[in-house]
Amino acid sequence: MEFGKVLAKATFQNPASSVASAAAESGIPSVGGVIHLHGDLGAGKTSLTRGLMRGYGYEGAVKSPTYTLVEPYEFKYCNIYHFDLYRLSDPEEVEYLGTDDYFAASNLCIFEWAERGSNIIPPADLRINIELEGTGRRLSCQSLSEKGELIAKRLWN
Repeated sequence: MEFGKVLAKATFQNPASSVASAAAESGIPSVGGVIHLHGDLGAGKTSLTRGLMRGYGYEGAVKSPTYTLVEPYEFKYCNIYHFDLYRLSDPEEVEYLGTDDYFAASNLCIFEWAERGSNIIPPADLRINIELEGTGRRLSCQSLSEKGELIAKRLWN
């Protein structure tokens, strides 16, 4: 959850922005991007996303979109889409979701089980691997685009 909040701040258009200044329904302007979360079942992908949503000021329930496949969070200043492709049997099923508008460059799209939508979903700007380690988690990040590099640099500043 805490890393998710840090990740949220790294995706703000203005990283000096504070979630305290945003109303829950407004959000904060985002640089957008595509984040692929990788990890075993129960590794914490949805918890990380929940932390990110808290970082954007969202106070409602953040649940795994395992059955809905996508949970949209549309704010006044940004749109965030949380995908879970675990149940897909064929990557082309993504095309039937009517999600093309979700992939606008200004939107932030977070994918769990992105490999199940390979060659159909947008490539990752940032890939985050989550591994269980004792009672905690080990996270590693890989930037795969200029936008991903911007976000990754902000994570460590």
